[in-house]
Amino acid sequence: MIRFAKYTEWVYVIIAVLAAYETFSQWNIDRSRAYLFLFFTAVSVGVFFFRRHFRRKFEKRNQP
Repeated sequence: MIRFAKYTEWVYVIIAVLAAYETFSQWNIDRSRAYLFLFFTAVSVGVFFFRRHFRRKFEKRNQP
């Protein structure tokens, strides 16, 4: 289960990178859509750090 959690953390980083790219590509075309992708970027980065923190916490707790 912990190995699976390590990989899902990085999925959120990939989503954040894609959303950031979309933000920059849409910035001069449709500003409201760019703000939406900027929000997705921020949420994805936050979820990455949240999941990473709790995965490490569970790993420490499960170590002998």
